[in-house]
Amino acid sequence: MTENGNHSTKPVTIIDVARECGVSYSTVSRVLNGYEFVKESTRQRVMDAANKLGYVANLQARSLAGGRSQIIGLLVPGLDNGYIGEIVRGVDEELKRANYDLMLYTTHRHRGKESVYVNTIANGLTDGLLLIVPLVASAYLDALRQRNFPYVLIDQWDAADKSSVVDATNWQGAYDATRYLLECGHRRIAFITGLMELSSAVDRLEGYKAALADHDVPYLDELVIEGDFWQATAVTATERLLSLPERPTAIFAANDLSAYGVMESIRNAGLGIPEDISVIGFDDIPQSSIVYPKLTTIHQPLAQMGRVAVKMLLEQIENPDRPARRVTLATHLVVRDSCRPI
Repeated sequence: MTENGNHSTKPVTIIDVARECGVSYSTVSRVLNGYEFVKESTRQRVMDAANKLGYVANLQARSLAGGRSQIIGLLVPGLDNGYIGEIVRGVDEELKRANYDLMLYTTHRHRGKESVYVNTIANGLTDGLLLIVPLVASAYLDALRQRNFPYVLIDQWDAADKSSVVDATNWQGAYDATRYLLECGHRRIAFITGLMELSSAVDRLEGYKAALADHDVPYLDELVIEGDFWQATAVTATERLLSLPERPTAIFAANDLSAYGVMESIRNAGLGIPEDISVIGFDDIPQSSIVYPKLTTIHQPLAQMGRVAVKMLLEQIENPDRPARRVTLATHLVVRDSCRPI
């Protein structure tokens, strides 16, 4: 016997909810699935009845019955920085407009976990998959394509060039950042890279190199240190740069989070920003306009990347035979307070 005296253990259905509040089960379905065109008084009656009866949505049944779960899987490396947060914000906004729900997985950059999660999402209740800067494994992408399972990569390309991708002008952004420093008179410009397994990191390094070459400034190995897009790594990298016999006059960090590490290390050394060393980042996450000094950086349209990726994925879901395509959004320089001319 249950606590309310009911001997039945049969799960509550939308038909039970409809009987309880005196509306059709199709109305209940519209309310529980988030459709907007329902009177507010009716919506409240349905929700009150669902709560009273203890209704729990059976997503698997919904998927089997209608062929669609109205759920999108999202794979992210973590949720601890503004870069991911801004992309997820754009994804969430667009999914809400399309009446889709979100199933979120975090990999913490474990390659094995990423592969397992991709297979779990594709075998489960989702209609498609978004992957934000994944450590792409060709094996699981091949498996997704063989099953014709819709997916989109965000800020990462597929070496086989068979995946739909949304990214930004990483090469051009890095070129613009380096050129800005060169035009300010800097010649010893250090660069802390991102995680070199990611296409964005590769493109940004190449953009830095190209700008130096176009301004007849030699590329020096001692001024380039491999990073991983994390603040703590950039602190250590900057310490190495500051210990050089001739320290750099400017440091370009491959993302804003790394730039914060650069700034921390410079201050720890008793130096000023930009009085002693100029600092520039990449991404323009919200925190960059409120740190001190405000960070000069390259703006990436992160939320827009999320929105565009959702639109591309929904197009694939509606048309599974649609060929893969790549959408690249423009970056631009945002000048604030962390750089100055020599």
